[in-house]
This record gives sequence, structure tokens and C-alpha cells, in this order.
Amino acid sequence: MGSRNRIESGTSHGDENVSASSSEHWSGDLVRQVTMLVVVAVLVNYPWERLQSPLYVHPGRAGIPWWLCLAASLADGLFVVAIFGVGWIALGRRRWFEQPGIEGYIVMLISGVAISVGVEWTTVHVLRWWTYGEQMPLVPIVNIGLVPLTQMLVLPPLIFRGVAVVSRYVDSMRAKACGQ
Repeated sequence: MGSRNRIESGTSHGDENVSASSSEHWSGDLVRQVTMLVVVAVLVNYPWERLQSPLYVHPGRAGIPWWLCLAASLADGLFVVAIFGVGWIALGRRRWFEQPGIEGYIVMLISGVAISVGVEWTTVHVLRWWTYGEQMPLVPIVNIGLVPLTQMLVLPPLIFRGVAVVSRYVDSMRAKACGQ
């Protein structure tokens, strides 16, 4: 493990050898961070999914049921984790979203567009799991819904911001508990 990762997780030691407990602490922080991202993403995306559900039509002309919105919200949580991973790789920092800067927001924007276009195109035009209702505004050329595209542009920055605030609070509480 490089020193950058030790510094990011708050486990910087004077030497290059990382003990098992440091590694476990770092991986535990990562698991907590990813879990927090998924939970916050699902909680934020579910209301959006419910509100946009009348813009879709399920096969047989049925409306979209609540459980399908919940499943979509769980998938949205995984998409946020994918954006997190892209940012970590592209920016070289695990906690990049805490202070994303212009590069971080560009990562969110490009990843959100790619995910939204890919998912919408696949589910609507290839798999035909559902169709767009008459009220769904469409993005010209790609012929996908504007509302789900907007979802992946607007919500991830809000989710990352929320998780960053909570992470800082948890870190400060942990530091106080340890007497630092």
C-alpha cells in the first residue's frame, strides 16, 4: 500500500511497512465509505424514481410499481459506487469526492451521462423492460428520457456532498473518542 492511501485514511506511520491492523483499518474505512454511499444513494434516488415513474409505462400498459422503483434505486446506488470508483482511478484519491474540485465534478458529469445513456438505451430500446410515456421529454439524437439523464447529473454530486459531510463528522467524533 502506498503512503498516499495511508495518509488518506489517517493511518500514516513513519515507515513504509503497513501493519495488518493499519490495513484492516483502511479496508474497514473503505467498506464504511462504500456502504454509506450506497445507503445515501438509495435514500436520495428512491423519491426521484417514484416521482418519475408516471413518465414510464411497464409492459401491458401498467404503471411502474413501488418495488420496481426500489430496485431501480438499488441500481442507482451501484451506479454511484461506479462513479466513486471512476473518480478514485481518474484522480488517484480514494476520498476525492470530499473536495472534488473541477476535475471531480467533471468525473461525476461524464460518468453520470455515460451511465444514464447506457442504462436508458439498454433498458428501453434493447431489453424493452419499459417504454416512455407521452409526458417523458426526450433527448434528441440518443432518444432517451431527459428526466433520468438529469437524475444522474444532479443527484450524484448531492449524494457525494452528503456523504463527505457525514464522513467528516464521523472522523471528528472518532478522533475525539480516541483523544486526538
